[in-house]
Amino acid sequence: MNAEFDASADGPTAARGRHVRREAMTITGTETWTSHECAEAWGVKTPTWLGYVARGQAPQPLPGYDEKHRRRWDAEAVRTFPRPGVGKTRAGAGPEATALLEEMTEIAARIDELRARQRELAQTGKARGVEIRAMAKALGVSPQTVYGWLDDE
Repeated sequence: MNAEFDASADGPTAARGRHVRREAMTITGTETWTSHECAEAWGVKTPTWLGYVARGQAPQPLPGYDEKHRRRWDAEAVRTFPRPGVGKTRAGAGPEATALLEEMTEIAARIDELRARQRELAQTGKARGVEIRAMAKALGVSPQTVYGWLDDE
């Protein structure tokens, strides 16, 4: 392994102007990274990176192994892959994903409206002397939920 200092390179630590360790490019002749280097480039821990890979949320490793029997990733593929996680861009999401997210937002708003109506019905039921268990069963919730709604009034 050779260590070099390169503040202009695109590697995971180069942007911070630290020493960058580079392995020999043994698989494809292009720049390759270990799982640790990929994780560092994405600002996550190695187990998180490997979880992304397992779920298809990060590029798959290149075929084969390096001389230390480690998986390697194409550095450019890692740099350009759409990132998962909180606060990350959805720029890589297609129109189908955007439409699905919009539908999810609409459903969530409707659920909130229905939950508010359930609370109103429980309060009306209490005023009319309906038993808690009967209201809970009719509303599809637990008796504890109905008690909680009635305590909130």
